[in-house]
Amino acid sequence: MSSVSIQDVRHALNELGRLRFGEMRVEDAMHQVVQTTHTIFSVDGAGLMLANADHHLLNAAVSDVRMGHLEELQIRHQEGPCISAFEDKQLVRAEDLSQEMRWPLFSKHAVARGVRAVLASPIPYNQDAVGVVAVMSEQSRPWSAETELGLLAFTDLAALLIATMLMGEQQTELAGQLQSALNSRAIIEQAKGVLIGRRGISAHAAYQQLRAQARSERRKLAVLSAELVRDAVRQSDGSACTPCSTTRPLPST
Repeated sequence: MSSVSIQDVRHALNELGRLRFGEMRVEDAMHQVVQTTHTIFSVDGAGLMLANADHHLLNAAVSDVRMGHLEELQIRHQEGPCISAFEDKQLVRAEDLSQEMRWPLFSKHAVARGVRAVLASPIPYNQDAVGVVAVMSEQSRPWSAETELGLLAFTDLAALLIATMLMGEQQTELAGQLQSALNSRAIIEQAKGVLIGRRGISAHAAYQQLRAQARSERRKLAVLSAELVRDAVRQSDGSACTPCSTTRPLPST
């Protein structure tokens, strides 16, 4: 399988340069980025996912119906390469999901739906992540360094589009979704800090515990996090004791 050409990536980015200057709606620009990504990287699908307030990654633009399966399966099983890229703010590669142990539930069902390899890159915004740009293959695929660098370049373009939208005066439904995601992310990070301080666990483990309780209690992650932070503030102020807290204990890992 041929590797992506950096020259082709540069040419595509130059062609997409007009997207930076507001010559089309952001939603249309995202679709254009995804279609170009699909073509340049010679993959079987490409997609751009954006977070909502519940930190579910929802498709904003896709080039193939199987990218919709990535959204559905990752929300259902709460695991997958795009979720990992979003949470860890790092490029994530999966070369053969049939042999993948990091996301056993997701991988099994993804392979059954014709998704075998995934490369996912988080979309940065103000030291955070607001979504993911991903490409997929129906066959196992060793992702090359050139492909990874190229996808990072397309991710930067997506980040620029999103920053332009969030800083613009026109508040679209998509902009509102992203702002809610950013607001909820802030309180979730505070709740993670509380757990890290109390239990001496890693940031990843803290997030997993928060998410596990929110899922088991069928509550929104941001609401649970806000309660935990308020409880911690009351305890630090001495105005409430632990037995008086309304926040349920989080599961240990």
